[in-house]
Amino acid sequence: MRALTISSHGGLDALEYRTDLPVPEPGPGEVRVRVRAAALNHLDIWMLRGLPGVEIKPPWPLGADAAGVVDKLGPGVPGTHARLGDYVVINPGISCRRCEYCMGGEHSLCVRFGLIGEHFPGTLAEYVIVPATNVRAIPAGTKPEVAAAFTLATLTAWRMMVSRARVQSGETVLIWGIGGGVAIAAMQIAKLHGATVWVTSGSDEKLARARELGADETFNHSTMDVAREVRTRTAKRGVDVVVDDVGPATWEKSLASLAKSGRLVTCGATSGPKVETDVRKLFWNQWTILGSTMGNDAEFGAIVQELEKGRLIPPVDSVFDLADGRAAFERLQTAGQFGKVVVRVSNE
Repeated sequence: MRALTISSHGGLDALEYRTDLPVPEPGPGEVRVRVRAAALNHLDIWMLRGLPGVEIKPPWPLGADAAGVVDKLGPGVPGTHARLGDYVVINPGISCRRCEYCMGGEHSLCVRFGLIGEHFPGTLAEYVIVPATNVRAIPAGTKPEVAAAFTLATLTAWRMMVSRARVQSGETVLIWGIGGGVAIAAMQIAKLHGATVWVTSGSDEKLARARELGADETFNHSTMDVAREVRTRTAKRGVDVVVDDVGPATWEKSLASLAKSGRLVTCGATSGPKVETDVRKLFWNQWTILGSTMGNDAEFGAIVQELEKGRLIPPVDSVFDLADGRAAFERLQTAGQFGKVVVRVSNE
């Protein structure tokens, strides 16, 4: 089996394109997916560098997102979950399905929750093994590159915008760092729900692309004070929701942009794990700060329905062959992409 792997952590030189790995076999309740395309996420960069408390078994295939064809069923897989030959997308979040959170339908809160590519072998390979509950069939005409780019970012953004922040029609949403997969999906979902969306970027080119996708207002955070501009444009009111997966570099400005009773929702910390908050402003303005990670089965089903309707289609920045996986990582590391960086694994 061919795969893009690591055997140790480090920089791009730690990436290994392998052609000699054994084809994995599905266990009870699992399916094997023959991968057609996989997409990169910042998780893959962090895995390459090494994450605290996360251990790998070399050679470790990277990658969380993928689309492909179910080519083998493990014992006990109900036909209602997956069938041979199904063209599917994969939910990268794996839960135990037995703890109190799973039984309550909150699979991303599972006490044993893990991600493909981080805690389980990844999708940058010809074959990947996943629980049957983690795949959903999609229309045969969906381009593999688009399908591969869809799930992790869209599922994460759906939970943030719909389940956690509960964005409503007529509200105004500010999204930091447009260009990444989650930020773009969050913008699309907010627009789908009737919200006005304002976005930031340090690139005027990305801001122009965002306007083409429906952004109502754009801010270059390299050349302007976003919080002050938001206050000016809202007559000091602020916005209803801020999406901030950056962390300490933007946190103070995010809170300063919020209206009274506003909501800040976060799913990441690309600039670091520690933020400071003036708790007096927090309680006086009655803000709500919401954390969010991945999504549950119902949310996975909801986004796949949107894909079937031809909505929330992710822009694909670039496509690389699996053997050129290092170039794909180089593209992601530049932070110059708009949309998802995709790896083509197979043409079948």
